[in-house]
Amino acid sequence: MKKKNTVQYNGEDLPEETKTDWQRLDAMTDDDIDTSEISELDEEWFKNAKVIMPQPKKAISPRIDREVLRWFKSQGKGYQSHINAVLKAYVNAQKARTGQKE
Repeated sequence: MKKKNTVQYNGEDLPEETKTDWQRLDAMTDDDIDTSEISELDEEWFKNAKVIMPQPKKAISPRIDREVLRWFKSQGKGYQSHINAVLKAYVNAQKARTGQKE
């Protein structure tokens, strides 16, 4: 698959010019930020909140086509996590399609 308008940079190669007005952002105070669309986290929210710890991953040795592995590795650090994210998205899509629950 050909990347059309995608450009990748590492930290040292970032372009100097961006469209962000950094001086305006640096001058902003907390009161300048519009938070009107963000719900307040009141006592009721905290009473019902649950901390869900991520499940540990299982170490396996899947057989993956070289071309596929090469592509994921070319995307940079964390390629195994990216493979996992793609597989998880597929599983969730299949569950949604079939109406299957956890």
